[in-house]
Amino acid sequence: MGYLWLILAIIAEVIATTALKASEEFTRLIPSIVVIIGYGIAFYLLGLVLKTVPVSIAYAIWSGSGILFITIVSALFFKQTPDLAAIIGMVLIVSGVVVIQLFSKSGGH
Repeated sequence: MGYLWLILAIIAEVIATTALKASEEFTRLIPSIVVIIGYGIAFYLLGLVLKTVPVSIAYAIWSGSGILFITIVSALFFKQTPDLAAIIGMVLIVSGVVVIQLFSKSGGH
């Protein structure tokens, strides 16, 4: 169940971060409310995740996935296309998460 909560936490965090950009420095009400609620949900769910998934693994997956999905959302909605260096960096981050998940003994598999 921990990984299901983690997926939902990542989705909530991506929604909140997208709304943060849309809030235009908290000058727009609805996106600002989405930010507060989204991050609240994300951190609550992350707390549930940490009951069953080691914090290092959960945070590696959370941050790596968040970076990847926010980049995709930013490219689609805000026309913020990453350059080659950014793409290479994200590939390395996601590769690191995969290595941790597949080979680390701290993964609690």
